Amino acid sequence: MKVLFITPPMGSWVTHGNHKAANQFYAQLAAYIREKGLAEVAVLDAKALDLTYDQMIDEVKKIKPDFAVFGDLLHSTGGLAVLWHFNETAKRIKEVLPKTITVMGGLWYSAFYVECMEDYPQIDHILIGEGELTLADLISNHKNKTREFKDIPGLASREGGKVVVGPHRSLIPNIDVLPMPAYDLFPMDRYVGHTYWKPFAELMTSRGCPGGCNFCYEWSLYDPRSSKKDFTSWRGHSAQRIVDELELLEKKYGVKVVVIQDDAFNVSREVMKEFCEEKIKRGIKIKWVCLGRADDWTNQLDLYPLMAKAGLFMGLVGVEVSSDAELQKIGKKVTLQQIKTTIDKLRENNIATVGTVLIGMENDTEASIKERAHVADQIDPDILALDYVTPVPGSVLWKRAIDNGWVNPRKINLKEWDFLHPVIPTKHLSIEDVGRLGSWCMREFYSKPERIHRIMESDYDNLAKLCVQDFMSNISKFEATSTKKDLYV
Repeated sequence: MKVLFITPPMGSWVTHGNHKAANQFYAQLAAYIREKGLAEVAVLDAKALDLTYDQMIDEVKKIKPDFAVFGDLLHSTGGLAVLWHFNETAKRIKEVLPKTITVMGGLWYSAFYVECMEDYPQIDHILIGEGELTLADLISNHKNKTREFKDIPGLASREGGKVVVGPHRSLIPNIDVLPMPAYDLFPMDRYVGHTYWKPFAELMTSRGCPGGCNFCYEWSLYDPRSSKKDFTSWRGHSAQRIVDELELLEKKYGVKVVVIQDDAFNVSREVMKEFCEEKIKRGIKIKWVCLGRADDWTNQLDLYPLMAKAGLFMGLVGVEVSSDAELQKIGKKVTLQQIKTTIDKLRENNIATVGTVLIGMENDTEASIKERAHVADQIDPDILALDYVTPVPGSVLWKRAIDNGWVNPRKINLKEWDFLHPVIPTKHLSIEDVGRLGSWCMREFYSKPERIHRIMESDYDNLAKLCVQDFMSNISKFEATSTKKDLYV
């Protein structure tokens, strides 16, 4: 049996410039299937290899896979717009290789499996939630036909023309049992972050988030039958395991920069401390970026010098809105003071900062959005990363958007659902108004010469300064997505 994991030809977020990385969903699934000896595995990354759709399909025809697998764990690859490419590629494969079994998983598919199976006949199966065990069972069942697909936990399939769904699959309690991601299957020399960071890789070192904010994309990664419990059940790799992965990336593939893409990498103070100490002890030079919640960041203020010594040059924290009351309303459970303290103290340790802001909340007005921009300006991250509220299946926002008549789940233009296009109105603003105000926010933030001078004259790592440069050089493209609906993913 041959299993092929496919990344179609597609772009990236405009704010990220030239940004390509190995798909972590594929890397982990492929490693697991190979370790179990269930199939021959391969990866075709048409994005990294600069293939056209036709060239990609020619390569697929040469390989003739028994299974073609698609999916993603990260919204930052291109939001939900990547799903359009996955669905389109599966359709084209079915036209030339009708016997190839197509499998989807990860973002969106996991929480919207019945509807996706009904709407896209080119999809044969969907992996619901964590995919390793389910994909293994699926491949084994196609080989041995030992049970009905409807009896396989975590799997959506078709039987007799109807969608059938297996029972909920429990989470893997200790993710350290999983093998190292199969980086050897990827063109590792082709990956780059923010145009200038290379050789480059992205890591996923944990699953879930204790926060459970009502807007988060991670809701769509879990089975809605148990999404709250699964989503907030944070499980992370040990410090030793994370450093092992960095050592592999540095010594075998020459990687110099990584982004640890976990939404909450620094949940465990003990793991963070041990990770930094072990990385320093082994002499691993890779420089890194991580994402974290403000409550976790402020619980580790004394570790910032150690993090910097271990190569942390940029940290991300969610600002999102403009008051503690709003933060509580969206389920964030942090305070503006914690956010401000995080950014100030990281800067004191020459660690640059990214602050994320959301606009397009249900009750947003022009005044509230401008106030949000003002608060973000006062909190003063080095980079403002603005996202438009984009409901995902399984989230509180999704249900509210449907109730308000703002989303028809079966008539979504996925090409525009990349988190950088406004896709829903508010009670007071049209979609066009939201896009106009998003453009205004970004222009205002990056038009402050004193901020730019401070960054460029600071002792920040040059990688951070290049990232700021990349964001600024792409503001016009961000405006084009916001107001003209230009497509880049």
